[in-house]
Amino acid sequence: MQEPDSNFNGAPEDAEPVARRWVLHIDMDAFFASVEQLTRPTLRGRPVLVGGTGARGVVAGASYEARVFGARSAMPMHQARRLIGVTAVVVPPRGVVYGEVSGQVFETLRSRIPVLETLSFDEAFGEPVELAGTGAGEVLEFCEALRALVRERTGLVASVGAGTGKQLAKIASGLAKPDGVRVISPREQGELLAALPVRKLWGVGPVAQSRLRSVGIETVGAFAALPESEAVSLLGGSVGAALHRLARGLDDRPVAERAEAKQISAETTYESDIATLGQLRPAIEEMAAAAHRRLIRDGRAARTVVLKLKKADMSIVTRSFTLPYATEDPATLTAAALRSAIDPARLGPIRLVGVGFGGLSAVRQESLFPELDQATEPRETAELDEFVAPEPTVTLAAGIPGTPDTPVPPATRSYTTEYFYPGRDVTHREHGHGWVQGSGHGRVTVRFETRSTGPGPAHTFAADDPDLGPADPLLSLL
Repeated sequence: MQEPDSNFNGAPEDAEPVARRWVLHIDMDAFFASVEQLTRPTLRGRPVLVGGTGARGVVAGASYEARVFGARSAMPMHQARRLIGVTAVVVPPRGVVYGEVSGQVFETLRSRIPVLETLSFDEAFGEPVELAGTGAGEVLEFCEALRALVRERTGLVASVGAGTGKQLAKIASGLAKPDGVRVISPREQGELLAALPVRKLWGVGPVAQSRLRSVGIETVGAFAALPESEAVSLLGGSVGAALHRLARGLDDRPVAERAEAKQISAETTYESDIATLGQLRPAIEEMAAAAHRRLIRDGRAARTVVLKLKKADMSIVTRSFTLPYATEDPATLTAAALRSAIDPARLGPIRLVGVGFGGLSAVRQESLFPELDQATEPRETAELDEFVAPEPTVTLAAGIPGTPDTPVPPATRSYTTEYFYPGRDVTHREHGHGWVQGSGHGRVTVRFETRSTGPGPAHTFAADDPDLGPADPLLSLL
């Protein structure tokens, strides 16, 4: 299977082979849930689920304590909660906190690896120049020191994989999880690759897997043993040839800083035209979910949602909806796309549906009114890109540390328990920063703690307590 690999140099049988280049893949362990456990010490050691809590809520992140029960990212939240039971702790995503911690992680990595190819909030490739021409032992020492530095500066755990190219480095980091290092040496890479399911090969999706399986190809080794011409015949010209090289352990793709996309989108053409609003809505939801997965991998949030509809006569209609803030919340983004829907009975049959996210930003802000932003009824106005949020219906508590500098609405308005939803960051004039553990019947229970305090005390207040108000989530990092 293995032809001579230009990525490493030969060595006597009893000597450790050295590689011309070493690529590292750094992947933060259970990142979203780990950040929640870092900033809310009471959650450490508990099964934490990050994501939406509504009927269509999806798990964005699960702690390792939750994964023991079978919970995982992208699983419906109701299913994950059922698997874990009453011990499950569900908190809403706090994109602004994850973005800040992600920046700290990457800043730490760049102190040792100046050129970093970031893939998402929590993973990146690096190619340390000082490791070129070294053996696996030196690489292992470098990776362990890098992990220790990340832990020291951020309080979080990273797993690191190393190999002679990106493919092997990513495979290695998967083998290293959780909380470990795995270096795939040139001597073992051929045997390791050969035994992997072909689906593990970077770029082999369900369609490619099905085509390979149809001719009896189940492993990377079996695929590598094919003549390149046959791989090209099965998977297409450039794709087939590139995947065949990866299967043989040949991966010279450079590590480079990423150019940021201006828009992230997903679209599909349907075999039968969509003729009703009942058919269109699930199609929009499907494309919004696909675009959202790409948005999460990109590591940014979106402010503008664009719906693209191609009619049966090939003409294209687009509608955009601009939120008053950038978000990565799937329910809010999907709802914006659904609000832009046009009934095919009025527009005409639709053959293609696409959803795109624009106004991309590394800065995220949580909605004050998720119930409004997540309304899905179509709006029949001609222009949707000048949306203005309705006037707030809550009072910001003046003079409370951590309260945003926002004009205080009329004093006759007050908070409700719905406003203090579980997981929300709040502050109290006497007790400081905390987060809502539960609310209802006019009462709010708050756990007062931050990253540096250790597990903190819980107190219950009336929802309209003048000393209780919203807080900047970033203060939980103090």
